[in-house]
Amino acid sequence: MGKDVIIACDFSSGEETLKFLDRFGDIRPFVKIGMELFYSEGPDIIRTLKGRGHKIFLDLKLHDIPNTVKKAMKAIGSLSVDICNVHAAGTGKMMKAALEGLTEAHTTRPLLIAVTQLTSTDQETMEKELLIREPMKKVVSSYALNAKASGLDGVVCSPLEAAEVHALCGDDFLTVTPGIRFADGDRGDQKRVMTPADAKASGSDYIVVGRPITASDDPVEAYERCVREFIG
Repeated sequence: MGKDVIIACDFSSGEETLKFLDRFGDIRPFVKIGMELFYSEGPDIIRTLKGRGHKIFLDLKLHDIPNTVKKAMKAIGSLSVDICNVHAAGTGKMMKAALEGLTEAHTTRPLLIAVTQLTSTDQETMEKELLIREPMKKVVSSYALNAKASGLDGVVCSPLEAAEVHALCGDDFLTVTPGIRFADGDRGDQKRVMTPADAKASGSDYIVVGRPITASDDPVEAYERCVREFIG
């Protein structure tokens, strides 16, 4: 399993996304397609990007009753994405249903991972608004263990928690980590962050990088900097 840098293409339209990716020439980076772009363009943007040779992390964070998630995952399985996800807070029954949906009608399936706690959430917010008073590391670890027990391939977590997740769930259990910022960059609305180099040292398998690349004056150079720092 190799490490990779995933660019978060959080754009509002397919046209804007393709214009951005055209700047990379023959480079075909792994990309994340989130809610804004998928809801505005639908499955066609997935098919277009797959046709251009990109690997895709479809980041829709499903969280609903098990039967609904199962049916949604059955549809997602037909799109040939490489990674998709659910919220671990949906419980083991929901995560197992998601996996069933992905495998029910398809001979191959994308990697299925679970979101633990968003990197915009810190301990204070978790306690005051979610009424979860356990330490963040313990909460993330518990969600990761539930995801593994449900048959999932890994979790989305902060790079701050990647090492602990691997220690509990094994080296082959994936850690996909957003909250990546350059040492000389702006944190924005992210609260639990690391540099690409520190994420590598912490054991992150994939890093998801948005604004440090997409808002850069030279996104190709910023992407290549991420690759140098994270992969070497």
